[in-house]
Amino acid sequence: MIEAVVFDVGETLVDETGRYQNWADWIGVPRLTLMATLGAAIASGREWTDAMRLFRPEFDVRRDAELLAAAGYPDGFTEADLYPDVRRALEQLRARGLWIGIVGNQPARTTPILHAMNLPVDYIATSDEWGLRKPDPEFFHRVASIAPCSRDRLLYVGDRVDNDVVPAKETGLRAAFLVRGPWAWIQRDSPAAGRADWRISTLAELPALLDADAA
Repeated sequence: MIEAVVFDVGETLVDETGRYQNWADWIGVPRLTLMATLGAAIASGREWTDAMRLFRPEFDVRRDAELLAAAGYPDGFTEADLYPDVRRALEQLRARGLWIGIVGNQPARTTPILHAMNLPVDYIATSDEWGLRKPDPEFFHRVASIAPCSRDRLLYVGDRVDNDVVPAKETGLRAAFLVRGPWAWIQRDSPAAGRADWRISTLAELPALLDADAA
């Protein structure tokens, strides 16, 4: 029986389309070009920053995020970027007495943004605050240490097989693979995707699945 659920951020709770569009506009390449390059990087097992370095070899995400913001393209998100299933799913899980957390690979400034949204959650943190990034197993050990239950009753929900499903399972957590966003669609047929306890296409599916699991 699941007692706690921890969510990733990008493409799990937040639609990052606007973020990548801002990056494309700022570096001066067509949006479709950046999106296609991002997809190629994902398919070859690389990170989105590798796609950026094709256009700007000296790209540094922290430094360039500050330059992006100074140019009028804030590297962040707003309430409008939340996927439409997020609030209701969180409310339904909370109504079932589950402890809810949000921790993903994000800059520290993401935490106050999420807090300001008054989401029905118990805990919010980022990889930058922890000094740990997925898929480092220590990230998931830290997740387990803050959740008020044993690992086998802790579910991590994310959109990536490599960063979310595999390391969560390898550290004793349960995992739900959310098939949305570019990483999920590219990785969905990989053998490792089958390691997820559940595969879902929307967060709205999660409450009923956990009810069935508890029963």
